[in-house]
Amino acid sequence: MLKSTVTVKNRAGLHTRPAAVLVKLAAKYKSEIFLDRDGFSINAKSIIGVMTLAAELGCKLEITCDGPDETKAIEEIVVFFNSGFGEL
Repeated sequence: MLKSTVTVKNRAGLHTRPAAVLVKLAAKYKSEIFLDRDGFSINAKSIIGVMTLAAELGCKLEITCDGPDETKAIEEIVVFFNSGFGEL
């Protein structure tokens, strides 16, 4: 199991477009992938779950990946967050 903390960097936060991209990224992997915000944990492969996080600019999220491809999964998701979802 791998964990990493990321910060939402773009002004609009984790809105619909990046949420959909995140779910698509997570779905590529066999590993279980969860996002945690203030003790509230959601499955990163669920668009409804990701949207319920209401993750705004500056929000810190913990990513947890567990499974056979966890290293690649967490690396790609961290890069996606660090890029500001490609919107910076």
